[in-house]
Parts: sequence; structure tokens; C-alpha cells
Amino acid sequence: MGTPLSVRTVTDAEQHKLQTSLRSSNAFVLRRAQIILASARGLSVKPISQQVGCSVQTVRNVIHAFNQEGVDCLHQHSNRPKTAAPTLDAHKCEQLKHLLHQSPRSFGKNTSVWTLQLAAEVAAEQGLTEQTLSDETIRRALQRLQVGWKRAKHWISSPDPQYVLKKSGATG
Repeated sequence: MGTPLSVRTVTDAEQHKLQTSLRSSNAFVLRRAQIILASARGLSVKPISQQVGCSVQTVRNVIHAFNQEGVDCLHQHSNRPKTAAPTLDAHKCEQLKHLLHQSPRSFGKNTSVWTLQLAAEVAAEQGLTEQTLSDETIRRALQRLQVGWKRAKHWISSPDPQYVLKKSGATG
């Protein structure tokens, strides 16, 4: 069995900051300060978790964070993944936009109005994505393309082969 986990030696400046943090109105900061100070007094992980009212793993995480970051660990960081990349890259977004400027009927659908769910289904069927994406993923991809999407989209189209010619004659 290894040595018990505890915080490194706390400097005077860190001690002052931890003592000040005990009066914080932020529960996250308060609890972390309590854990670090208890570990600095020599308590082991399990008694600290019982005293503070949290899990043993939380105490371990706080001790590791303090040993790496110092008092900066008192403040909550973002839980957002550091390497999150969009599911649809710029090239696939352009392909999606091109797909949406065609009628859903040309993909075997029995409607001429695009919805986000329908766009996700057709994108998966056409091999643009490996699986059917969520409405939100499609909406964000279109947002990156600066295409507003507040409701179902209906780009005027017709199955008539002379449609483009007739449309240009009617609209000038």
C-alpha cells in the first residue's frame, strides 16, 4: 500500500487565500478550501470526505488539482471539452448546403419542405455523415454557414423540367 494522498506544503500566501475562501459565498470555493485545509492538517481522504460531505473521489480530485494548480483550483473551470471539433467540417457543411438547395423529393421523400430532422436523415442516407445527426447539430452547421433556420425551409422548386425557364420569364 502506498503513502496516503495529501496536499503538498501550503505556502503562507496560499494559507491566507484558503482562510479567506472559508468565508466565500460560493459553495464550490468553500468546499475546496475546506478539503485542502483538512488535508494540510494531516487528515486522510476518507475522514475529509465524511467531514465535508462529499465523495472520496472528489477529495482526491481536489488534492490533485491543488498539487498541480495551487490556489487556482479554488475556482471552477469550464467543463467543456478542450478538443471539441464540429461534427460537420467546412467541406461537409457546404455539401449540406448544396443538398438543401435541392428538393427533398429528389431524394425519395414525399415532401418538398426541408426540416432539420429530414436534412439529418438525408445527409446520413447520402453518406455525408456516418449516422443520423441531431436537429441541433444540423442547426449549428447551418449557423456556421450563416444560413438562418427558424422553421421548415421551402425553396421554391417544381418537378416541371421547364420550371427554371418559366420562372426566369415570370420574374425577369
